[in-house]
Amino acid sequence: MSIRKSAKKTIRQDSVRRMRNRGDKSALKTQIKKFVSATKSHDFDEAGKHLSLATKKLDKIAAKNIIHKKTASRKKSRLAKFLNKQKAAV
Repeated sequence: MSIRKSAKKTIRQDSVRRMRNRGDKSALKTQIKKFVSATKSHDFDEAGKHLSLATKKLDKIAAKNIIHKKTASRKKSRLAKFLNKQKAAV
């Protein structure tokens, strides 16, 4: 265990940040799952709303450097592609 006061504070800060990041990632995954389930049930109006919310969350998380900006861009692209593919199949 660390001895210095500053090292102990850093450990506390890291713990808080890790939990915040984990919560943000979890919220993102939940939003993506809602989008996918709405798309698979062919409720495209609802899926469009969930896609915009997922895109917003991806942008926010990328801005906070929780995930890389190109990872966010790739995920957004794949979600939009998935929606368009499902719409074309119906």
